[in-house]
Amino acid sequence: MKAAPDAQLRLLDLQAADTSLDQMAHRRQTLPELADIARLSAEQQSLTSDRMRADSEVGDIDREQRKLEADVDQVRARAERDQQRMLVSTSPKVAEGLQHEITSLARRQGNLEDQLLELMERHEDADGRRASVVEGLERAVADHDIAVQGRDKAFAEIDAEVAERQALRTTVAAEIPADLLAVYERIRQSSGGTGAARLFRHRCEGCHLELSGGDLAAVRAAPPDEVLRCEECARILVRTAESDL
Repeated sequence: MKAAPDAQLRLLDLQAADTSLDQMAHRRQTLPELADIARLSAEQQSLTSDRMRADSEVGDIDREQRKLEADVDQVRARAERDQQRMLVSTSPKVAEGLQHEITSLARRQGNLEDQLLELMERHEDADGRRASVVEGLERAVADHDIAVQGRDKAFAEIDAEVAERQALRTTVAAEIPADLLAVYERIRQSSGGTGAARLFRHRCEGCHLELSGGDLAAVRAAPPDEVLRCEECARILVRTAESDL
């Protein structure tokens, strides 16, 4: 293939633009904010589940506590009725039975109040755990919002750079012959993003290997408009003033 030396040199400018675009695409995909967002999203989901369990635990204790309080009120009311009946009773046998029941009710009330006290302590512990979960969830939500803002800001900056670099690439590509550009694009797609490399002091900057004596002699003998390929990596090899030929 033949191409003017100036057109071949423009391949290096095109390659620089493409390399920059590839780097920006990689940067966009590997922003630290993306990992933070993924981590914090998972943390939010976990904490949301924890909060639901904590709410359920507190709700269960609340219901159990209300039932115990109702039972205490019922026992207390029954004991008060027995007390009133005993005061007006004229039968020693009835009074004795009432007194026995009042004593039993007092024991029952004491047991219920002990259970209620234990339940209130459990309620306090459950409330503390729920408060801790809520605090962690609020912190995770706030940190997630900050990470999203950081990501969006970085995306905007990268996208602006990409637009500028893409415009430059379009300008440069328009100055390169279509057949040479097609070869460059094909090689770039199959060679990890590098389609053209500078020959710098006998070394290909695509594969970073120094040309052998025979290959170097062939390069020296090639006319300036001959499009050369590196024998090692097959990339277009562009001669410059620093090729040391």
